[in-house]
Amino acid sequence: MRLFNFLTQEIAIDLGTANTVIIHNDKVVVDEPSIVAINRLTTKVVAVGKKAMQMHEKTHDNLKTIRPLKDGVIADFAAAESMIREMIKMINPKGFLFTPTWRMVICIPSSITEVEKRAVRDSAEQAGAREVYLIHEPMAAALGIGIDVEEPVGHMIIDIGGGTTGISVIALAGIVCDQSIRVAGDEFTADIVDYIRRQHNMLIGERTAEAIKINVGAAMSELDEPPEDYAVHGRDLMTGIPKQIIVNYQEIAHALDKSI
Repeated sequence: MRLFNFLTQEIAIDLGTANTVIIHNDKVVVDEPSIVAINRLTTKVVAVGKKAMQMHEKTHDNLKTIRPLKDGVIADFAAAESMIREMIKMINPKGFLFTPTWRMVICIPSSITEVEKRAVRDSAEQAGAREVYLIHEPMAAALGIGIDVEEPVGHMIIDIGGGTTGISVIALAGIVCDQSIRVAGDEFTADIVDYIRRQHNMLIGERTAEAIKINVGAAMSELDEPPEDYAVHGRDLMTGIPKQIIVNYQEIAHALDKSI
């Protein structure tokens, strides 16, 4: 059997609500938004990841964009399977002489139910996994930052994702207690859309709000090294004409204050 070991490749997948990351040979080989564009007529996948994200909120009637994960768990089984399959193809399209079988480790939220676990496992198997191992996200995060999880000492891990924020205490290689709340990155994005609409009378989309969050997002209104002000383009709600405004990190800290 060892002769065929080279046909089995090991990968680790972090299936996130907002982004999916795949690690192969200790390197991040795929880091793409968790989104799929599908043709409604043929049900074929048109694009995945960054390409699908560029189509988001701009599609015509025959195309739709789907986020297969909601609140950290699979909401659309078929779309999730297609997304995993297409992202695995991005790993090394020309490097394998034969199509390998995959041994996968997949991160899952600590608050996940047995049914949701099954959905993750089934999606991975349908996408070509021979063996699937599931690990809780807080445990993976603790191992990733070098914490000795086997110590008889409590370590608190706070994992802010796209759909959920997981707060866990880890000791003796297990999760002692954990709490998952449904306030995370997506909620912050919605807060920014809402703030720009109310404060500046301007309509922006999810992608623009995400860009604002990444560039000038802040939890506090006083920072030692503040980011530069950011130019935002959108549609004026009074006139319907496109316009540009400049936002700073203090405004965004104020916009996010309620959720944080």
